[in-house]
Amino acid sequence: MISNQILQTTLDGLKVITRVDLCVMDTEGNILASTFAEAENYRDSIISFVQSPADSQEVQGYQFFKVFDEQQLEYILLANGSSDDSYMVGKVAVFQIQNLLVAYKERFDKDNFIKNLLLDNLLLVDIYNRAKKLHIEAEARRVVFILETNHEKDTHSLESVRTLFSGKTGDFITAVDEKSIIVVKELKEGEGYPEMDKTANSIFEVLSPDRKENAHIAYGTIVNEIKEVSKSYKEARMALDVGKIFFNERQVIAYSSLGIGRLIYQLPIPLCKMFIREIFDGKSPDDFDEETLTTINKFFENSLNVSETSRQLYIHRNTLVYRLDKLQKSTGLDLRVFEDAITFKIALMVVKYMESLDY
Repeated sequence: MISNQILQTTLDGLKVITRVDLCVMDTEGNILASTFAEAENYRDSIISFVQSPADSQEVQGYQFFKVFDEQQLEYILLANGSSDDSYMVGKVAVFQIQNLLVAYKERFDKDNFIKNLLLDNLLLVDIYNRAKKLHIEAEARRVVFILETNHEKDTHSLESVRTLFSGKTGDFITAVDEKSIIVVKELKEGEGYPEMDKTANSIFEVLSPDRKENAHIAYGTIVNEIKEVSKSYKEARMALDVGKIFFNERQVIAYSSLGIGRLIYQLPIPLCKMFIREIFDGKSPDDFDEETLTTINKFFENSLNVSETSRQLYIHRNTLVYRLDKLQKSTGLDLRVFEDAITFKIALMVVKYMESLDY
């Protein structure tokens, strides 16, 4: 169904061009859109016209028209005037509204198809049959983006994203829940992940300032067939979840950049607890003081480089060595040894993952 706002915009545009007042009512005589105030006076005439076999009729100086949607009577249109020009304007308005009905129905059908495609609710044969019927290319390269803001039912951001991709017939913007906006983007030949990162940042930039705060955008891998779109969606969903745990400072996160975080996210909690017990002997990284945690994080940031870490921490090299020796005594892990550093890094990420689940 076309929104009343769209109907009103259409009538206003036609009124400016033709200077003929127009009104659209439903089959019960309720005004949906109008360019003149007296339309309410014709309610009884509308109800009588609905019951008549005529598709158009002149009543009290107005042209009445029936607007059908595939043989189903949808609206009644009024055009002010009894002249041939008023009749012609009314027919043009009916034609315009019927085209809008077709366009919106096609958009609704495509939206439903994309939603069911993302959620794996379609059989393989149905995917290709419905894609053909809806004139959606089956073998185009695509990738799925998910935008999540801190606003539920964020229609403002949804319209901003739709505006960004308007005119690109191969792209689809939809939502499968109240918290996120989904973009299924069709790629041009030669476009790859660098372009996807630019697209993600473009999506972020169209958000209003209050929506940018705590907003995250994730995208999956590029797929080559329409049946694989749900795979890219699942990857983007995982990237969004994993990114908020391990890379919360990033606004944009790609599934391909999750690294070891993707593996940790899929570990069962009992295995995580057992691993932490073995590494920290019942302790937790939360027990480390702020100085120790800062030293550890900075050491990892600088790829285990003692000189660079001590320089950035504004401490003597020997002071850093002392802190690392102290940490080795308490945990049995020497962060200057690559294997121990990897173990410690994974342990920190496992703890972060468990904390995100309130364990």
